[in-house]
Amino acid sequence: MQRAENGVSAGLAEGVHWRKSRRSGGNGNCVEVARLSSGHVAMRNSRFPDGPVLVYTREEVAAFLGGVKDGEFDFTLS
Repeated sequence: MQRAENGVSAGLAEGVHWRKSRRSGGNGNCVEVARLSSGHVAMRNSRFPDGPVLVYTREEVAAFLGGVKDGEFDFTLS
């Protein structure tokens, strides 16, 4: 991916290795992430692999993952 920019089509992300959680099932309801050469982290919806990408800084992802680990977003599952 040449530019780290929100909304760019994931189909333009050449040479990017997308990963999804081992906990993801085979039903296509997955969020996939990729590390970009810029150091940013890209995310996409696995059901729409050529759809738009959301791009975050490493610090933003670290803050989100910290909140997940602390249970701050558990309310979304109840």
